[in-house]
Order: sequence, then structure tokens, then C-alpha cells
Amino acid sequence: MAYSPANTAMPLPAHSSFAQWHRDGRHASYVRTMKSAGGILDILEVQRPPGDMSRPALPDIVLVEDMLGCTRVRGDLGGGRFDLTTRKGTFALAAPNFATAVINEGSHRLRSLAFPLAQWQGVLDEAADGRSWMDSSGIYGRVFESSAIQSALGKLWALCEAEGAPSRLLARAGGCEIFAELCRLGGAPFAPVRGGLAPWAERRCLELIRARLAEDISLDDLAAEAKLSTFHFARMFKHSVGVPPRVYVARLRVEKACELLEMTDLSVTEIAQEVGYSSNQVLARVFAQHRRMSPTDYRRAVRNPTRSITMQ
Repeated sequence: MAYSPANTAMPLPAHSSFAQWHRDGRHASYVRTMKSAGGILDILEVQRPPGDMSRPALPDIVLVEDMLGCTRVRGDLGGGRFDLTTRKGTFALAAPNFATAVINEGSHRLRSLAFPLAQWQGVLDEAADGRSWMDSSGIYGRVFESSAIQSALGKLWALCEAEGAPSRLLARAGGCEIFAELCRLGGAPFAPVRGGLAPWAERRCLELIRARLAEDISLDDLAAEAKLSTFHFARMFKHSVGVPPRVYVARLRVEKACELLEMTDLSVTEIAQEVGYSSNQVLARVFAQHRRMSPTDYRRAVRNPTRSITMQ
């Protein structure tokens, strides 16, 4: 039986979110990594022994990636009973407000993305073009493979490793990308984007990014500036600019950092704060990805005319 809100009438859960359940519930000792972004999404990795991993109903849609594969797993994630084996890299989606029942016969490691329903309901409605995808999707509880989701989740995880807790922009953009693919897999594909931003909207958004480069600007802020929904704005921005908003912001921050390293005597820590990173370590990791050297080495090279710089 497919997930339906009618099947989930129950008292309010003792835990307000998937993340809180893993912080305070009986599985808390199994958590290895937890990163959150302003209530937009929660990223967790857990390592568990064999046994019962059931949990109460929580107001989150939860995407789970199996990092090892499991000899046998049985239960219900909101789409009906299952009894199967899984392979490394496969995914499953747990329905919101559904008390999941899952038993694993082997040790397992899972990476999860939890999407608080209150934050993502509007995006779901847009992605499904008015259809009730959340209530009728046949993807809940199904084990599936997706190279698109694996790539998006891998990039999100790597960026979190480099930058710490994901920015609001990164969290929303990554979530939109993953939900777009889930909609396709769930039978509610969205229409392809037919054009980019209007010239005035593109200009105002790029100006806003530059003006607020040191802040944790959100995708919602940019979409509001363009007078568009968040989901459609993200797709149209990429069509116009050539890269997603998060990539454009990262490039701009590195360019600004280069300028400050060349033209000022600010410390690397001060420059990190000027361009919107939480520490000099975060700036160093991002800078190395773009320039293949540390900020200190870059400053030394540009101020020494006898050395050349390879600009990536």
C-alpha cells in the first residue's frame, strides 16, 4: 500500500525532527557525523550493528544511502512491506510522518539527508507542477539506484567536509537538485527549463551576491530578488550564468580573496571573514581547490615578480 496521510493520524512525535531523534533518541550513539544548515536540511552518517533501526513518525522526508550493502533488510518506510538485500550505493526514501519499521540482519553504515517537510513543501509542489507528489509517489520505501542523486549527494558531502556545515545556499540548491531527480523517479517529471533569467533579474541577483558576499546568503533571497520561486530560479540561474548559484558564489569568493591577498595586508583569517568563510582553514581548503595552492603561497607569489602563478 502506498503512503497516504490518512495512514499517519497519530499523536505528535516526542522528537521534532529526524536530526533531534538521532541526537537524543536511542540511536544517538551510532551517529558518526551530523551537519545541519539553518533548519533547511540535516546530513547524517550512522554506523549500526545488526538489529532493529525502527523509529517514530517524524516530519521529515529522509533519503538514505547504503554505504556498505546489507545481507538482508526488512520493514516498511511508508510504501508497504519489503524484504530484500541491498547493494552498496543504493538509496531508499522514507515518507514523512510515518513510523518506520526496519530490521537489518547485518552491520550497516548509512548516509542520510533529512528534509524538514515545512521547509520543502513549497519546492515539492513546484517540482511536481501542482500534482500531489508527496502523497502519491510510488518511490517511498523502494530501493533504487541513481547516478544523478549519488553525484549530487557526493558533491554535497564533499563540500560539507571542506566547509563545515553547509551554507543555506548550498543546502537549498543541493536539495532542489536531488528533489528534481526524485520527482522524475517517482513519476512526476518536471518540464525542462525553457529559458534563463530576464536581463534585469540576472543583473540584480549578481549585484546582490557581490554586495552580500560575506553573508550566508540563501537561494530563497536570490529567488525573491528575481521574483521567482526557489525551485525554478535555481534552474534558470544555471541556464543564464552557466553554473549553479553555489558554484558562482564560490568562484566569486575566491576571486575576492585573491584581490585582498594581492592588494592588502589583511591576515588570511580576516580575508576569510571578508569573503564569507568561517575560518582561515575553510578558506584554505576552498582556495586550494580553485588555485592549487594555499592563500599564503598565492600572496607570496603575486608579491614576488620572479615567481609565476598557474591560474586554474
